[in-house]
Amino acid sequence: MKAAVVDDHGRASPSVSLPTHPERGQEAGLETMCETIRRAMTAADVSLEDVAAIGVATPGTMDLKSGYILDPPNLKPWHNVPVRDHIAKVFGKPTAFQNDANAAALGEYWVGAGAGVRSLVMFTLGTGVGGGIIWNGEVIEGEHSHGAELGHMKIEMTNPRLCGCGKRGCLEAYASATAVVKRTEEALSDAKPSVLHPILEEKKLTARAIFDAAKAGDALAARIVDETAAILALGAANLMHVINPEMVVFAGGMVEAGDWFLQQIRRHIPNYAFPVPAERTQIRFAQLGSDAGFIGAAACARQLVRGAFRR
Repeated sequence: MKAAVVDDHGRASPSVSLPTHPERGQEAGLETMCETIRRAMTAADVSLEDVAAIGVATPGTMDLKSGYILDPPNLKPWHNVPVRDHIAKVFGKPTAFQNDANAAALGEYWVGAGAGVRSLVMFTLGTGVGGGIIWNGEVIEGEHSHGAELGHMKIEMTNPRLCGCGKRGCLEAYASATAVVKRTEEALSDAKPSVLHPILEEKKLTARAIFDAAKAGDALAARIVDETAAILALGAANLMHVINPEMVVFAGGMVEAGDWFLQQIRRHIPNYAFPVPAERTQIRFAQLGSDAGFIGAAACARQLVRGAFRR
């Protein structure tokens, strides 16, 4: 869990973090949330009286209207956790509750890569693929709190890969860091010699190692990375055709690969998108790193006290 005090202009104080330890149960988890907030205020040298509102962003299936985490796969055994109302009761402050990927997208829209644009789509590339859609300062949550699940758009149904969600053909099953490693392992099983073979034998194969090998000129790694760039370009093009955003942003661990990977994604966009959006949609990497989530959560809290989003 990570928290910071954020001011009215999106500037964050030094952040603090504590381990979640989901196995200790949701009551302990809620108390850890509260303690993280307290420590963030101490780090910023502010009192509770200085705080206008609190924003909380979490992963997992959720009911945003009621403020509950429902059945989060990565936070077992939590179930039906009243996050928003618990935090509001403990601190006596208006409290906003948001999906973590949505919050990160709003953070980038407010003071990150999307500062100045009116609409933004963000893909978060990590163990899975998350997403967020921001339109004129509003998070597209969807009627049932499951809008912008970009990692689960279907991109292949002829011979679809199994996704961690249990369905097949999802973007996440091809373009997450986990999927990049799995696709590489499969390719290495009958490939020509590659610098990745000994790394695989040592059970240390990671997406970072694959990208590093591609940069160094390894043919198999370069092919995997180029295919991944094409898959992400396809996902971006799908959103260009559905909502036509001003900007598409990629965030998460894989963006550490650098500008050369972004250029590969951009190169594939015209293969999938209409000429006008392909030419005019900005394709960027995120700028806020792991701070985007709490900055976006703060933006949600700011909306509670200021109304419609204003930069």
